[in-house]
Amino acid sequence: MSRNMRAYVIEQAGGAERLLPRDVPIPSPKVGWVLIRIAAFGLNRSEWFTRNGDSPSVSFPRILGIECCGVVESAPGGDLEPGARVVAMMGGMGRQFDGSYAEYTCVPREHVFAIETSLPSARLAALPEMLQTTHGSLHTGLELERADSLLIRGGTSSVGYAALALAKALGKRVATTTRSAGRSDALRAAGADHVFVDRGELADEVREYFGGQGAERVLELVGATTLRDSLAATRPGGVVCMTGILGGQWSLDRFTPMEDIPTGVKLTSYSGGSSDISQAQLQRYVDLVERGELALQVGPVMPFEALRDAHRLMDQNSAGGKIVIVVNEELI
Repeated sequence: MSRNMRAYVIEQAGGAERLLPRDVPIPSPKVGWVLIRIAAFGLNRSEWFTRNGDSPSVSFPRILGIECCGVVESAPGGDLEPGARVVAMMGGMGRQFDGSYAEYTCVPREHVFAIETSLPSARLAALPEMLQTTHGSLHTGLELERADSLLIRGGTSSVGYAALALAKALGKRVATTTRSAGRSDALRAAGADHVFVDRGELADEVREYFGGQGAERVLELVGATTLRDSLAATRPGGVVCMTGILGGQWSLDRFTPMEDIPTGVKLTSYSGGSSDISQAQLQRYVDLVERGELALQVGPVMPFEALRDAHRLMDQNSAGGKIVIVVNEELI
């Protein structure tokens, strides 16, 4: 007889009310998959896009959620023992197969990372996707190790704060942006060398701040709405990496590469997955967070029953950091 679990199922795109609480069967893991009892999970902008119907590759009904932390329930034929503490992310979670908006999820082994830490699950749950995306953007998308300066466009997002922390840990000069002047002090306190209040056009200010030529590297988290301006803010030989779509626009209208990409400036993107970070790299970042040597911005921690309210916070862009949902208090 199958056992049931609590989950939120989306059957039709729309507002937060489309996330429907349901009792559904606990999935059974195949060989090479891991059944995880979920302690907590972080919310991600990609889930918000999917909920709104902007992820055409995702079919409904679906349990969303592209990351989680918890403990292994079972892992047939694998190397993970029941009770091992793990995080999981990407690899089709919440998109090609049901994800983490539930008490259990079943994930391919290659997307599950055993983690040793004393961090509480409500803290650990905020880290996997944030660290993977930031690590991939800075090192795969931007090759930040080859540069001295970075502009983060969309600095008050969870990835924006993470990028600031990781870049400063590498000794880089980092400027960042916010649409609200009231958040400037928080960004400076987090380590920003300079904060621009972003009204949509910053190229002239950025070039002046970085010695007249512009930034060497630009992490574009706002997306298509500011991409042209970010390209114009970059010096010859520099790189712009588009990772986020906080502005809500997927594509550029009337994009003219010869006009919109300055001579010598490179445009890349990052939409990678869990394979772009190793278990050792992820463990190292978690260790730095645990020791207080890497400060990452986290938003509200909310109970599973408040998931729809949490999505409404994303609707309003008012979370102030990454939202974490606690599923199982016993595992916190």
